[in-house]
Amino acid sequence: MEESKRVPLAERMRPKTLDEVIGQEKLVGTNGTLRKIVEAREPVSLILWGPPGTGKTTLARIIASEMTADFIEISAVSAKKADVETVIERARQNWNLKIRTILFVDEIHRFNKAQQDAFLPHVESGLISLIGATTENPSFEVIAPLISRSRVIALEQLDHAAIAKIIERAIKLEKLEKKITEDAIETLTRLANGDARTALGALEVAAGLIKNRQKITSDTVEQAAGRKLPRYDKKGDGHYDTISAFIKSMRAGDDQAALYYLARMVAAGEDPKFIARRMVIFASEDVGLAGNGALNLATSAFIAIERVGMPEGGIILSHVVVALSRAKKSRESYDLWGRAQQLAEQFPDAPIPLHVRNAPTKLMQDLGYGKDYKWQAGFEHEKGYLPDEVPRD
Repeated sequence: MEESKRVPLAERMRPKTLDEVIGQEKLVGTNGTLRKIVEAREPVSLILWGPPGTGKTTLARIIASEMTADFIEISAVSAKKADVETVIERARQNWNLKIRTILFVDEIHRFNKAQQDAFLPHVESGLISLIGATTENPSFEVIAPLISRSRVIALEQLDHAAIAKIIERAIKLEKLEKKITEDAIETLTRLANGDARTALGALEVAAGLIKNRQKITSDTVEQAAGRKLPRYDKKGDGHYDTISAFIKSMRAGDDQAALYYLARMVAAGEDPKFIARRMVIFASEDVGLAGNGALNLATSAFIAIERVGMPEGGIILSHVVVALSRAKKSRESYDLWGRAQQLAEQFPDAPIPLHVRNAPTKLMQDLGYGKDYKWQAGFEHEKGYLPDEVPRD
């Protein structure tokens, strides 16, 4: 076996420059935060916060490479006190040689308060630039003094387009273009749930399962992954039928059915933000005035999904699904909005009544602008507020 083949595909696919990074354009693009940090070439400590497989380790290595720094990598899961002391001693030697030291701590949230405290004096003195990676909210898992001395960078979960692009690159690298079906690529993308390592790992195992002229199929990918994915074409009937059943179940107050369809969508790799968006719409369209807190709850769920990602995001989605299903329903505001749109289309240029127009000058007041209007809550003008030709229900 070639030496390169012994290195896992995910490692061989790891980007070497910011330009090669996929899925974090807001951070590494022309005006991206991380690109500006690299271009400034100034020592800075970072906390990289994001779901698994989004590129935290990769970005740390690229930053160190771009800054020609000595890159030291440890994991908070296995590192001992002696390991940290060895790192600090190496950093001191680098300091004397005018070499910058970047210490990358994977899963930094696994270090306790005392262990995190130990880095503070060395970060403050500039002996090391610390880059911590965490899948947990740093506000709760990283000590405040360390956060105050670092920049927290939030990485987004990779969307399906980003995962698909990464898979395409891997297929070219492994020369599998003629050995894999489109369905298999789609299954790999869905299976990943935003984690590039998962997708690449499944592709590598699947490639090892085929023989001679066989092709990697959807079944091969499922066999490689050790689980079977439901058939769910996000551009076909399965997608629309499932989301329709999901919405109708919530509308009917059947939380058990709604949760079942939610679970099917999540298992099939549906974009959780798509589901959350539909719930935000549902909160206003179907719950509406019967429960004004529903919109805040659904919107909070959307934000939380962006911050937490999957699979934990499933808990958040299920929470809101049950709440929306059990909430009282009212389509009054939705129906009123539809009626207002019809009137605006039918009477697009109806003159605004003079008595409800703004009257900032005496001339306008003399012409009847704002006549008899009183600035008080609930004031009902005898002439009403609609243009004369617009009918009132």
